Amino acid sequence: MRRMLIWSGVALVLIVASWGIVRLAGKPQTAGTGRTPDPIVESDWKKGNPDSKITLIEYADFQCPACAQYYPILNQLFAEYGDRILFVYRHFPLIKIHANAVIAAQAADAAGAQGKFWEMHNLIYENQSVWANLSNSQAADVYSGYASELGLNMEKFNSEMKSSESRERNLKAYNRAIEIGLSATPTFFLNGKFMQPRSYDEFKQLIEDAIKSSV
Repeated sequence: MRRMLIWSGVALVLIVASWGIVRLAGKPQTAGTGRTPDPIVESDWKKGNPDSKITLIEYADFQCPACAQYYPILNQLFAEYGDRILFVYRHFPLIKIHANAVIAAQAADAAGAQGKFWEMHNLIYENQSVWANLSNSQAADVYSGYASELGLNMEKFNSEMKSSESRERNLKAYNRAIEIGLSATPTFFLNGKFMQPRSYDEFKQLIEDAIKSSV
């Protein structure tokens, strides 16, 4: 029953998210338009099997409701396939519609500088309703609370949060996503191929197919 509720929530949020897509780029994404993700680099946020032939890339926005709905699905996939797949998270903060998207990405990066990217990633998504409608400064205070919970060096965390380089990095990430033709979050690529599964079962089948074809 819980899984059915999650899947239903995803479908509903995807409909809502499509309105945001229209506001961002004028039309929703469709498959087969030649979008290609940039190659994996050392600075990407990664987890899973670094030697895997299977790579799942997510372009996401921490303030995006649909991304928050996909979050538990991706967690379940990682629990099942973490030893067989490389998972990559890339920031695509939808700055035109989500006022706290960039600062949330900065908080995750600041935690990542101390080896806690995924832990901060999880806290931000799990508590999206807490900070999504706050001002930038109020949201920053919330993220500082999470950093404290994670036992981070607060001086280093706050310095990174206030860094103009950190903000510029995430604005460049947004621009790069637009350049390669993305217009929505979350957007997924499995081994470089665009896909937009709408449920855990669809995701699992695509991953199973990729694993079989890689043998």
